[in-house]
Amino acid sequence: MRERILYGLGAVAAALLVRNIWKLLTGLPDEAFQGAIFRIIFFHVPAAFTCFLCFFSALIAGVAYLKSKNLKWDAFGVSVTEVGLAFGAANLISGMIWARIIWGIWWTWDWRLTSMLICWLLYAGYLVLRRAIEEPTERARLSAVMSILSFSVVPFVFFSIKWFRTQHPQPVLFGDGKMDSGYRVMLYTNWIPLLMFAAILVAVRMMQERRQREIDALRRAAHAF
Repeated sequence: MRERILYGLGAVAAALLVRNIWKLLTGLPDEAFQGAIFRIIFFHVPAAFTCFLCFFSALIAGVAYLKSKNLKWDAFGVSVTEVGLAFGAANLISGMIWARIIWGIWWTWDWRLTSMLICWLLYAGYLVLRRAIEEPTERARLSAVMSILSFSVVPFVFFSIKWFRTQHPQPVLFGDGKMDSGYRVMLYTNWIPLLMFAAILVAVRMMQERRQREIDALRRAAHAF
């Protein structure tokens, strides 16, 4: 039953994404100064939003695990962290492509870009830490602590555009920048299927974590004989 729900959700998300791509390619005009490449914002920004939402969920999971010691929260935490890293990578890569067209460079040590990279590396370190610890409860405890500490960087990344006047443009949604209402509606509309895909990936990873824990339990029981 759960798999059918995931398949159905995936089909709806794919249909919405295809519809949005068609509309933003045929129904929206080019941006006056940036031209067609501006359309990448409809994936670049929602990917960042999804990434930060996943990291916030990992923060909640970390706090919940430390309070309850329930390994289900640990499974949820690692699942949303991995999905957040995937969307964070999409944000960084799409930003580099955008920068290459507009600025003529793939990368610059702009505050927003650099802080986002540091944030991504911190959460990648979270996964490295998990692989270094075999004992489940100790791994869950230290992972929860690292997830909580790593989230302290997220607000800095989010507000870095407003705080620092660097090469990265001012935010068009929460700052001095302006965005046409049609662009704004499309941006939020395109966030919906990305959120749906993120939810599907988290659900799949949690099922994998549950099965892995069952296998580990059987392995430990076999070693006990």
